[in-house]
Amino acid sequence: MSKSILVTGGTKGIGRAIIERFAKEGFDIYTCSRNESELLTLKQDIESRFPDQKVWVKKADLSKKEEVLGFATAVKAQGIPDVLINNTGVFLPGAIHSEQEGNFELMMETNLYSAYYLTRAFTDEWIKRKSGHIYSIGSIAGLTAYANGGSYAISKWAMLGFTKCLRQELMPYNIKVTSILPGATYTASWEGVDLPIERFIKAEDVAETVWASYNLSPFSVVEEIVIRPQLGDL
Repeated sequence: MSKSILVTGGTKGIGRAIIERFAKEGFDIYTCSRNESELLTLKQDIESRFPDQKVWVKKADLSKKEEVLGFATAVKAQGIPDVLINNTGVFLPGAIHSEQEGNFELMMETNLYSAYYLTRAFTDEWIKRKSGHIYSIGSIAGLTAYANGGSYAISKWAMLGFTKCLRQELMPYNIKVTSILPGATYTASWEGVDLPIERFIKAEDVAETVWASYNLSPFSVVEEIVIRPQLGDL
């Protein structure tokens, strides 16, 4: 029986790279995005390259609680994933005292609340199974304060705290919890920036790190992984 992975925000960047890495290893895929055409393109591409794997996609805006819960219900009708990657996120630069009104709410709802509600939707099943692995895709912005980070940094600090709490709560049930904290990763968010590509982490390297940490024995878990560009933070 194939294992499966749920990756939120799977059409681009880190999410897409993780999907490709796990599909290569025989995992069925569940994913979502706000862009339906990009989802269908992803589905067609992955299924053409990995014809034995099922790719299930659904349009959903995970900044909205009702859509998170609707997405979770739709996934459950298909099956319970073995791995959950809470990857959905949005970055809007700005200082706390002057950023645009509404930025705080949007980034907290997208970056944190989506992970909270989606994780809760599957936890009871994982506890019954006594298995599962939950990943939070955070950021070094959740470790280091920096100017112009604003509400994004707040949401990522909160995401790290959420993940640490999950680790303690689910430890007795053999459910693993890992926080991935990448630095600047070359994704669509950085398009147009006048910097050489070697100043960025490759999304594929983040995916390889996730895959490697997933493959430990049941006796070990990697709790936290910090990944930075070799030449340092931007």
